[in-house]
Amino acid sequence: MKLTILGCHSATPRVSAHPTSQVLEIKNHTFLIDCGEGTQVQLRKYKIKFSKIKNVFISHLHGDHVFGLIGLVSTFRLLNKETEINVYGPKGIKEFIVTQLRLTESHAGYPIKFHELTSKKSELIFEDKKVEVHTIPLKHRIYTNGFLFKEKLGERKLNMGGISKYPEIEVCDYQNLKNGKDFELQDGEVVTNDTLTSSPTKPQSYAFCSDTSYTESIIPIIKNVDLLYHEATFLNDKLDLAKTTGHSTAAQAATIAKMAYVGRLVIGHYSNRYKSKDAFLAEAGNVFNNTLLAEEGKVFEIS
Repeated sequence: MKLTILGCHSATPRVSAHPTSQVLEIKNHTFLIDCGEGTQVQLRKYKIKFSKIKNVFISHLHGDHVFGLIGLVSTFRLLNKETEINVYGPKGIKEFIVTQLRLTESHAGYPIKFHELTSKKSELIFEDKKVEVHTIPLKHRIYTNGFLFKEKLGERKLNMGGISKYPEIEVCDYQNLKNGKDFELQDGEVVTNDTLTSSPTKPQSYAFCSDTSYTESIIPIIKNVDLLYHEATFLNDKLDLAKTTGHSTAAQAATIAKMAYVGRLVIGHYSNRYKSKDAFLAEAGNVFNNTLLAEEGKVFEIS
């Protein structure tokens, strides 16, 4: 599992400060998370193939999280995309895109399936054999969700040393062993699965918490995740402003990480009023030691 930060600043774009957008590579999926202005330029800059993006997750409809989406949708058409795109986002995301296409007399040229979200409770919104994605209801000025990405438990690993002791076990039996089944020999003896296999690799998890006020309601959903991204727009010197605007401070993000027993915390969505990020790291690090700063182009391996 690998996370690439494309943008991690709030509000207006700057020359070296792009709004929120991330790419999560997990089990052969390339998930785009939020799509602030300039996202497709950042995708090119960090050499992420457009053709691999089939699922887009939008946390909310504020411009610094979604204004890049119509440009990306249009570029897909110019690249002769034919395969379906799934867009998960708040109710209104379909109208947001379709209206812009209509007014510009454009069309996608490929299927776009919109999954509009309205629930204020966590829900499963994506699932296949290897991955599942749940919403994380957040507390912002408008309807907003974070997203929890979880690998599913994989197959058991073959213990070839143990298997070699039983010539009756053939290659055609391996899948049953990986699925956890015991093996019955011709004489009726049952060889237990744990002598022929070992436990699968621990599934990894990543939680993306976009714009939100401090809210402990998310803790049960994100508990024990390997990596948590939590917005930290302000420092504690702007605590009142954070409350007013529906954002969090670095210390508050770290408090959530500590209470949820996460592995590592990444903070971002910095206000451009701050000239240096060092104070964000210091403030959060005093509460939760394993804190990292989001930076454009930075890659986090989740393992």
